[in-house]
Amino acid sequence: MTPDWHHHFLRQTDYQIWANQVLFDSLARLHPDTLQAHEGLFYGSIQHTVDHLLMVLRLWAGRLRGERPVIDLGVLHHTDWVALKHQLQLELREFRHWLEAQPPERFAQRAAYARMNGDPQENAVTDVLTHLMTHFVHHRGQISAVATRLGAPVPEMDFIYFVRAMERAAREIQASQQQQQ
Repeated sequence: MTPDWHHHFLRQTDYQIWANQVLFDSLARLHPDTLQAHEGLFYGSIQHTVDHLLMVLRLWAGRLRGERPVIDLGVLHHTDWVALKHQLQLELREFRHWLEAQPPERFAQRAAYARMNGDPQENAVTDVLTHLMTHFVHHRGQISAVATRLGAPVPEMDFIYFVRAMERAAREIQASQQQQQ
């Protein structure tokens, strides 16, 4: 049986949006100055690491659309924390809409793009999307480790928690609809 990659990556994008929000809710318990402080992350601060996630999303989304985005990953692009969180979630939703509009056969294709150094590269679309999704998980884990060390509550953002939350919401909607009948 062939995997339904289209549905899989829509669900994975939904998970990324959900997990980001769980992390942001945890980070809200920290003093705002803490988000800009150098905490030993690869990109230094929590804010710069979240900014990196937005830039990586723009990079890979552009590549998948056949564009040649030029992005400096070493620079903090968004200095306003609230605007950064909003922009990341907004662009993830826009990316999801773009994915939803893709024909199922797009997920069996290859994506040709230029690497950051300009070298041509080609990978399966499913591998690019898997990389993007796991990249988010990787950096959220780093941020979570720092945030909990700084006193934020431990965010339960594993995929299975997302699944359970979606199932619970579906049951609640169903119960509400039954009560209205």
